[in-house]
Amino acid sequence: MKLTGSEIVAEVLLEQRVDTVFGYPGGTILNIYDTLYSYQDKIKHILTSHEQHAAHAADGYARATGKTGVVFATSGPGATNLVTGIATAFMDSIPMVAITCNVPDSLIGRDAFQEICITGVTMPITKHNYFVNKVEDLADVLRNAFRIAQSGRKGPVLVDITKDVTAAVYEFENQEPLPVTEMPKADIADIERVAELINKAQRPIVYFGGGVSASCASQQLAEFLQKADLPGTYTMMAAGVLSYDDKKNLGLIGMHGSVASNKAVDKADLVLALGTRFSDRVALNMKKFAKDAMIVQIDIDRSEINKNVQVDLSIVSDVKDALNKLIPLVEKVDRSEWIDKIREWKKVRGDKTEGNAKLHPYEIVTGACELTDKETIYVTDVGQHQMWAAQYLKHQNTRCFLTSGGLGTMGFGYGAAIGAQIGCPQKRVIHFTGDGSFHMNLAEACTAVSNKLPIITVIMNNSVLGMVYQWQTTFYNKRYSSTTPERQTDFVKVIEAFGGKGYRATTPEEFEAAFTEALKADGPVWIDCVISRQERVLPMIPNGGTVNDMIVG
Repeated sequence: MKLTGSEIVAEVLLEQRVDTVFGYPGGTILNIYDTLYSYQDKIKHILTSHEQHAAHAADGYARATGKTGVVFATSGPGATNLVTGIATAFMDSIPMVAITCNVPDSLIGRDAFQEICITGVTMPITKHNYFVNKVEDLADVLRNAFRIAQSGRKGPVLVDITKDVTAAVYEFENQEPLPVTEMPKADIADIERVAELINKAQRPIVYFGGGVSASCASQQLAEFLQKADLPGTYTMMAAGVLSYDDKKNLGLIGMHGSVASNKAVDKADLVLALGTRFSDRVALNMKKFAKDAMIVQIDIDRSEINKNVQVDLSIVSDVKDALNKLIPLVEKVDRSEWIDKIREWKKVRGDKTEGNAKLHPYEIVTGACELTDKETIYVTDVGQHQMWAAQYLKHQNTRCFLTSGGLGTMGFGYGAAIGAQIGCPQKRVIHFTGDGSFHMNLAEACTAVSNKLPIITVIMNNSVLGMVYQWQTTFYNKRYSSTTPERQTDFVKVIEAFGGKGYRATTPEEFEAAFTEALKADGPVWIDCVISRQERVLPMIPNGGTVNDMIVG
């Protein structure tokens, strides 16, 4: 059948089982938006207030559902506004397809109005990108974009289409989605070697990251830890993979990780790293990380092997495949002395409260947990509140904690929460943020109100840029340069002006009452929680430090 380029875009989206896209219209992408009008009963379009937040929404949708997120943007500033969102997805290996439209092919390279070489701009932050200036290439390019986004180590793909292609007519035939590239699988001889090392180790620990979540291997991981009686620690990207109350769970690792996790890695004789890359927020001093241990790394991406930390044995493999092969080979070994030592370390925690405010971060996070069920999705921005959420949330599910781990994007949270709520309408979405991060994205309240999304936003408001303020307090002699903005924003009035509901809490009792009321609302609610600027995220290991430099209180 003969279709326009815009109709081909819509038909390929339907082939790929896409029913939701996020975006913002503009001149060069008008043909696609005109076609969307005819497909509105099949493809739902969510209009955001800004293209960056549309990208974050597509990202949050992908994290919460496991599907590929899709975002549309027009040329020039529309396309460049996607960059931070694409980079966020790239750093955290999130499948996304960004579809942008450019000026007509005859104007490419002529500095036309709103022309930009977005493929050149995004080349370092995409798995692949395409420039389409021939309608005959369009369908196959889009199909390949979805295949690449979900293959191997997942990530974003950008397709830039000239406006004339969206109007051109070409023959189109529907196809089934292209098969995802087969995952690399572990060699059984290598797996047997790893099992032998585990069975002989006296002080082993498993350190796992987002690759376990991406591989949907949480069940295998829990079975593996249980059978071999191994303690486990995780990066932020793996929060929820192991249940909060699992006795094998030592908590978060790294700069703001638990004392037990960091001590255990430092004293281990074997570290098994699964689906993780030894980032600088975990291996703060890469030369001294797990200095007494044999390190084994299993990861799907060959480029991550020996990139940050030199390992003794590596396997390039899908984590689920490796675990399925490991489980029958590992044995339960008596390591009571090691487990007793870890149990002692778990008793040491960072200070929970500082400053003279009546409401503290841990009370906010644990209070929210107590009032919601285990299916709740928690989304954060970036800063102190992000770390408090990671430390105190009682994670239960693999896709229950959405945060920007790699790029650390302030302003990620509200867009991602919107995407998560659209993708999982049956679940409750709670958005934790700080007053600094929230000033970057609060305009998305209009999107939440327009779509009647019952997202509860909990603002930890200390009136400073908290994480940088904490560093200036600890390491810069309290020279508070540009971290005390003295903003006068009344968040309750702001959300009411947008059409939502707002509450303010200064005590645990007020927070509980506000949160309880928020759970009854059928639209967005903000709770402005007043906390002290003296509150710090603890424990803390300074950049370049080791467990010996850990600040506990």
